[in-house]
Amino acid sequence: MAWLNFEDLAIVLVTQILFFAFGWYIFVKKLFRDYEINHQWVQILFCATLSISCCMFELIIFEIVDFLDTRLVASMNRFSLLIEKNFFLHCSSRYFHWYLSIYLMLLMLLVALPFSISYFLIQNLFADRHSVEKRTKFILTAIVWCIFVYSFWKIGNPFPILSTKHGIFSIEHQISRVGIIGVTLIAMLSGFGAVNYPYTSMTYFMTSVTSADINNAEKRLLQTWEKIVIKKKQIATILHNQRSNTNQQHSSSAPNTGSFWSYVKNFASASSTQNLQQLQKECFYSEEMSRQLFLEYVDLKFMEERYIQSRTLKGQFFNYLGYFFSVYCIYKIVLCTINIVFDRVGRMDPITRTLQFLVNYIGIDVDIKFWSQHCSFLVIGVIVLTSTRGLLINLTKFFYAISSSKSSNIIVCMLAELMGMYFVSSILLMRMNMPLEYRRIITEVLGDLQFKFYHRWFDVIFLISALISIIFIYVSQQQMQKEL
Repeated sequence: MAWLNFEDLAIVLVTQILFFAFGWYIFVKKLFRDYEINHQWVQILFCATLSISCCMFELIIFEIVDFLDTRLVASMNRFSLLIEKNFFLHCSSRYFHWYLSIYLMLLMLLVALPFSISYFLIQNLFADRHSVEKRTKFILTAIVWCIFVYSFWKIGNPFPILSTKHGIFSIEHQISRVGIIGVTLIAMLSGFGAVNYPYTSMTYFMTSVTSADINNAEKRLLQTWEKIVIKKKQIATILHNQRSNTNQQHSSSAPNTGSFWSYVKNFASASSTQNLQQLQKECFYSEEMSRQLFLEYVDLKFMEERYIQSRTLKGQFFNYLGYFFSVYCIYKIVLCTINIVFDRVGRMDPITRTLQFLVNYIGIDVDIKFWSQHCSFLVIGVIVLTSTRGLLINLTKFFYAISSSKSSNIIVCMLAELMGMYFVSSILLMRMNMPLEYRRIITEVLGDLQFKFYHRWFDVIFLISALISIIFIYVSQQQMQKEL
């Protein structure tokens, strides 16, 4: 194995272990600390997916700073039968780890995670049936996994991503389909974030809330709770009286069913039953009202805290940052519209374009190649950190919103699946933000993909997501003002 640099392998292996440990910490302490994961295998899958994703971002950084061995060798041994021939044309240490990461990620996204989701789904469906054999569950799991593979394959049919040059099991066909799902997810989150961040950080969109508003909301909530307590006491009294009457009737040795007192007791029992039903309805409506009042009270407290925070130095900073992102949002919407209408995709990365503008039009003497490398390193690092942090925050919110004790394993595996697709697609889109000399390795590793299509698809979904977010926020803002 002369083509493998063991020093580079040790470096990547150590960083993989650190990424895995980081994923384990995030999983236990941050993301799913309030939920009991019954299977440690689920935790391993999630952490492994995050570790491989971080490794791919790490390799991009290594490419920019020219780290790891890049010597080309021509070793064609028995191992070459297992890997594509293109790998050995550029068999450097970076290419080896790139291909290894891509294949491991595809193995996770197409085999390990979908099969685990299918297994836990079948296990939940037959949880109450102990007579079902493990072999039957395994067969049903395999059937569900085959349905997933078929659906995953059919995703690519409506899109211009297919190529007759490559076989159905080639890396291009798998990455192209992963890219569709991942780019759609990235565009939806980006469109919503570009609109939601200025809305939540700018003082212009904040509603003024006084202490009197909060006190009135708190008073209404307490009054509603008092009514609920009174009604529950009345319900408990009626139920106690009914049980007492029932016990008295059973304890009577020879009840006189035809007497006058018997009719009076029956009439009183029917009347108390009607009162009980009426009180239960009133209690139910009062509880629903208390939930609404509680949510209103929480919203008012949140708006008050936002207003107080906006007056601090940190709040003013985020306020100006919100103005910047609002301008960016408008710019991005206009740019996406132009790209869609004129079928345009940028060919030059923003960093090189900015440096050329400084040299050609402003007259600043800068070394484009030198600063392009350092600025690319900084920009890619910021993109990696912000995208990873944003995705983990969204995964946490999504998990808390829909997870339960029975579905937690399925939800975690599904989130790991989406996370892997998200990071693979991030690399696919990040390629456009890199200078030509750095994007070459990504182009060769990912294969013959229709990169132009993915950027156009991102623009379409981003535009739709941003417009829907604007409409939704506008409607909710109008509704909130009416309630106040």
